[in-house]
Amino acid sequence: MISPPDGISRPDGSRRNAAGFTLLEILVVLAVLGLMAALVAARESGRRPALEARAAALTVAQALRTARGRAIASDRSVLVSVNPERRSLRVGEDRPLLLGPSLTVTLVGVSGTIRFAADGSSSGGAIDLRDGAQHVLVGVDWLTGRVSVGTSH
Repeated sequence: MISPPDGISRPDGSRRNAAGFTLLEILVVLAVLGLMAALVAARESGRRPALEARAAALTVAQALRTARGRAIASDRSVLVSVNPERRSLRVGEDRPLLLGPSLTVTLVGVSGTIRFAADGSSSGGAIDLRDGAQHVLVGVDWLTGRVSVGTSH
């Protein structure tokens, strides 16, 4: 026997309920979604400082690698200036790269500039980027000019 469409009376006089969700089902789904959103937000808030320090370190490392590449390609030295107070870095005469406002920038073995020579070598040193307890060290090898990124907790 074929059932009548929703809202149409059956031969026995009963009506078939319309398809849909009950209020209780909707409330349960909303509660589960709210709980999941709260867990994700709590988990991400703990990672934020580490992510900001890591992202800034990758930006610094890329700028240093760019400077080394320019020095080799142009066959002349390129300076990278680091300003810890302003949390900025400048490659040659380019616009300064501003790092995160919550970061602490410390120079290690560097007096404010890192020089890349035409042969790819450098004056060496490191830049420590710290956000709270998380910090990432971007190092430049003096002999090879190789740039490395290391994480510490």
